Amino acid sequence: MNNLDIAKAIGKAAQDKKASRLVIQDLRNRSDICDYQVVCSASSDRQTQAICSSIEEYLKKNLQVRPIAIEGKQTGHWILIDYGSVIVHVFLEEIRDYYALEDLWSDADLVHLED
Repeated sequence: MNNLDIAKAIGKAAQDKKASRLVIQDLRNRSDICDYQVVCSASSDRQTQAICSSIEEYLKKNLQVRPIAIEGKQTGHWILIDYGSVIVHVFLEEIRDYYALEDLWSDADLVHLED
């Protein structure tokens, strides 16, 4: 199992909870923070929390991988899940639009779940 497999598994788990605007960016050779960044949106704090829980459970069950840290789950506005070389951001729509985090690496290659 490699970091790309983890990023794709995160994407699948997020889609299972109807995450919108899912983006997986390949940040290898662009960032010292992580290899892949997964960004998705939700329409409510309950949905962001459900997406986060789905990701945690799916990766634990299917890949035996646990996050290093999770921040923001209580409020559900912006949840950050740290899997080491894969970072996940689950945003409320308006918070995501404000920070436009994926625009920091707008030239990064995108990963498609079908690949």
